[in-house]
This record gives sequence, C-alpha cells and structure tokens, in this order.
Amino acid sequence: MAKAAKRRDQKSKALAQDGVLNRNPDAIRDVLFSGNPFFDPKDLVQVRYEMVRRHQVDGAAISKVAAAFGVSRPTFYKAQDALETAGLAGLLPSPRGPKGGHKISAEVIAYVAELKAEIPELTTPQCLDAIEQHFGVKVHRRSLERALAHKKKRNNPP
Repeated sequence: MAKAAKRRDQKSKALAQDGVLNRNPDAIRDVLFSGNPFFDPKDLVQVRYEMVRRHQVDGAAISKVAAAFGVSRPTFYKAQDALETAGLAGLLPSPRGPKGGHKISAEVIAYVAELKAEIPELTTPQCLDAIEQHFGVKVHRRSLERALAHKKKRNNPP
C-alpha cells in the first residue's frame, strides 16, 4: 500500500512539473474518478478530456457535466473547443498573462536607442519621460531596462 501512495506522489510531482496538476481535484464528483484508480482527478488533461467525452459520447447535459467536473460552463466550452481544434495538446494549460511587452514596441525601442545615441548620458527616468511625451504611454522602469537588455543581447550574441 505504501508503494501505491509513493507512486501517486511521484505522479503528482511529475504533473506539477509539467504544469498539468489539477489545482482542485476535490471538486471532481464524476463517478469514474471516484471508484477507478485509472482515472486520476489530479491529472488536468485526463479530467478535461473525460469531461468533454462525457458530453459528446455519453450525451450528458453540459450543465450537469460541468457541475460533476467542478468547472463552469464557459470552462467546459473552452475545453471542448480546444480539444476539437488542437486535439489533446489543446487541453494543456497555456501560460497566462501578456505574451510580451505590449507597451514597449519595436518603435519605442528604436526611439530610445536613437535618443541614447544622440545623448549618451541620458538616464532611464529621462527616457521614460521622453517615451511618455512622444508616445503618450507610461512605461515601467524595469520594463524598459529589460527591453533594452534584450535588444542588446540580440544585437551582440555571445
């Protein structure tokens, strides 16, 4: 019995490392996940797949399926659409939040580079003020520093 618990713990670690550990396994009330050790409520991809299958194959109502799997109806629809458009890979969670600097465009970086070429002693706060005046966008100091470091790194590979 200790071996089975250790194996489950290793699986949970692996799921967490891959970013597919279900953060709310206790919300799963579907019968498959309560009585069968094959169905793991901690495996987010398996849970989402079975949720969509329960509706599409077994014909269960979406509201009942969503409730049994502890999700909202919009979450169900999102999983269903992801499975239809991208297969099982679509059920993998995607990183949240912005995918890049949405305020610091290439145009802003070019403008700052041009300013620094003209006035080398220009400080970061002065660059931030110039960006706000020229583009009407307030940028955080670290965002600008990261963008400039990234540009420098791209232009001067090791």
